[in-house]
Amino acid sequence: AASLLAAMPTGDWEAKQVLQHQPVKFAAMEGHFHTEDGAGLIILGQPNLQELKIDNPIIIPKALSFLTHASWDARVKGLTEYDRDLWPDNIELLYFSYHIMAGLGTLFIALMGISLVLVLKGKLHTSRFILWLLMLSLPFPFIANTAGWFTTEIGRQPWLIYGLMKTADGASNNISQGNVMFTLLGFMGLYLLLSVLYFFLATRIIGQGPELLNSTESVSKGGEV
Repeated sequence: AASLLAAMPTGDWEAKQVLQHQPVKFAAMEGHFHTEDGAGLIILGQPNLQELKIDNPIIIPKALSFLTHASWDARVKGLTEYDRDLWPDNIELLYFSYHIMAGLGTLFIALMGISLVLVLKGKLHTSRFILWLLMLSLPFPFIANTAGWFTTEIGRQPWLIYGLMKTADGASNNISQGNVMFTLLGFMGLYLLLSVLYFFLATRIIGQGPELLNSTESVSKGGEV
């Protein structure tokens, strides 16, 4: 319940911070190419960088203006307002990473809300469909976390320190490409090993099922009552 209440306001606050301090990143991750009064919130679609638009969009009209400025007709600046040299390097990956993170976050809120209602009604443990959804959603937080990390790191490009130092200026001449590659591969290998270990332990514990109470203890406790 606490997570359900915290998810929406914290996500809203963080998005407004990005808009205030990293407006180019905000426009790119929202797929908002052109400045617009009463801007709509893009739910789905594919970025088209040749024509600077979203193909096959599903949009909630004026929702982006309301969420960012608390006004249905507020102006939201698009990417074309900024020098193209300041755009993130991979807008497509940034856009999809952000929407995966936001979409999964919305799913989490919905699942928690439904589960809370079922708990209050005493029906959660008999709702097989929801229990299956909860079990199948186990990897989703890790996917959302990774997508959020992609959004952060890709979105701040080309800046190492936003607005002060570009990534290209932060490269050290004392570290070779081989050293960087070795470090990256080392981290990838470590995380892969941890992922395999986690998957093995999780499936083993889930396969064992819940622990059963000792029948003799249950009988004795029942007799005492």
